[in-house]
Parts: sequence; structure tokens; C-alpha cells
Amino acid sequence: MILNEENLFLIILAFIWIIGSVFQDLKRREVDNIWNFSLIFFALGYRFAVSVFNMNYWFFINGLLGFFVFLILGNVFYYSRVFAGGDAKLLISLGAILPLSYDWMINLKIFGLFVFLVLGAGAFYVLVWSFFLVFLNFDKFKKEFKKQFQNYKIISSVFFVFLLFVFLLLVLLGKTEFALASLVFIFFPLLFVFAKSVEESCMVKLLSKDKITEGDWLYKDIVVNGRLIKANWEGISKKELNLIKRYYKKKVLIKQGIPFTPGFFFGFLILVVVLWKYWIRF
Repeated sequence: MILNEENLFLIILAFIWIIGSVFQDLKRREVDNIWNFSLIFFALGYRFAVSVFNMNYWFFINGLLGFFVFLILGNVFYYSRVFAGGDAKLLISLGAILPLSYDWMINLKIFGLFVFLVLGAGAFYVLVWSFFLVFLNFDKFKKEFKKQFQNYKIISSVFFVFLLFVFLLLVLLGKTEFALASLVFIFFPLLFVFAKSVEESCMVKLLSKDKITEGDWLYKDIVVNGRLIKANWEGISKKELNLIKRYYKKKVLIKQGIPFTPGFFFGFLILVVVLWKYWIRF
């Protein structure tokens, strides 16, 4: 049981919520908690109603189990700084959707494929967005890239020498395929410098305090009315935001992230296409 009538409703529900999250993220750089968490309520409520009607509660229990699996996964991604708060909460909410089979070996494959597709599609989308930002801010980016390249020149050189040694070792051992694959990693230092340059030159904005919202990332620590507000991964809390709006007299440097929710849309779309084409159809 994957693409049957019950699961079709869940898939449509997921698309509606993902699209809503994308619009919020693109417009305001944040997704409302109530929007993300309401998906859990509707998905589990629907699963429970179907289970009662069919007198088979595994449809509901599977949703609960999926939610708890993604609750753990979302927190791991959040605290390891892979996802921001809104992205992690969207991932957790989709956990109530994604158990699409009574066979949990199939469900685990769906989970793994979905996470892989979200990360892959998200990475490609972020790269395209980054190039667009570079195009709009090319002069600033060019100066920053030169600066970052100088900062990480020694580390990049050491990394290059190490990879060259690994490449030659694999060639001598006759592992030509692995040797050629290792060459891909040569571009990693360059990608890191590129990402760092984009962040510093294109994503740091000086905003007036009335344009700052809860969850925004400070670029650096600030002191407001004698209290130190630190720049951290969690972003500005509601209490800190109130202090800034009430007492801070200057504009604030904010580091804006690239909205990642489109990665969820493309990842989920590809997942549904894969399930439709290669697995169980209606």
C-alpha cells in the first residue's frame, strides 16, 4: 500500500503545506510555527478517522511512529546546524505524512530517499540562488572572494596536497575508479570559499530595528540597554526583539539565509514521481 486513496489525500495535504511554507519563507524568511505544526494535527487526525472507519489502527499508529522518527531527525539536523528552525519543524511535520506503507522496511526506504532528495534538491537550489546573488552583487563578491581566498589559502593548499597524495596512492594500488572519484573533493575548498564569500558579501544587511523579526540572525553581538545579545544559531528571541525595538538606537547588521523550503518542494515532488513510476501504483 503506497499510492492508494488514503495516501493520495496525505500527499495532497503535504503539497499544500509545503507550498504554503515556501510562500512564507520567500516572503518573510520564516515559516509560522502554527502552520508547520497544524500539518501534524490534520495528518494524524485524518489517519485516526480512517483507522476508526476501517477498524485498523495501524494507519494511525504508523503516522505517530513516523512523526517520532522525524522528531528525532529534525532535532539532529537543527542542532547540527544543517537546518534552521522552520526547516526542521517542516521536516518533523512531514513525518506524520511519510509512512505510506504497512511494511516498515519500505517506510524506512521512503524516509531515507526523501531526506536524500531534499538535501540534494536543496543543495542544487541553494547553489543556483547563490549564483543569482553573485550576479546582483558582483563587485562586492569579487572583493570578498579575494579576501577569503587569501584567508584560507594555506588550508586549501594543505588539503590539495593531501588529496593529490590520496589520488597517487589509489593509482599505484590500481584503484583507478576511486582515484578519479577522489578528484571531485579537490573542489571542496573552492566551494567553501565561494559560500563564505557569498555569505559575507551578499547576505549581510543593515536593517532598521522596525524591520527586524523574531528569529533573525544577528551578524555580530550587540549591547542593548546594558545587556549583551549574542549572535547565535537560534536567532533573536521574542524578549530580545522587544529590547532592541525599545532601546536600540542604531541599525542592526542581520545575516539573512537562503530560503531552503523550495528544496522540500522539489524533494517531495521527485519522491512522489519515483513512487508512482517505480513502486506501487493505484
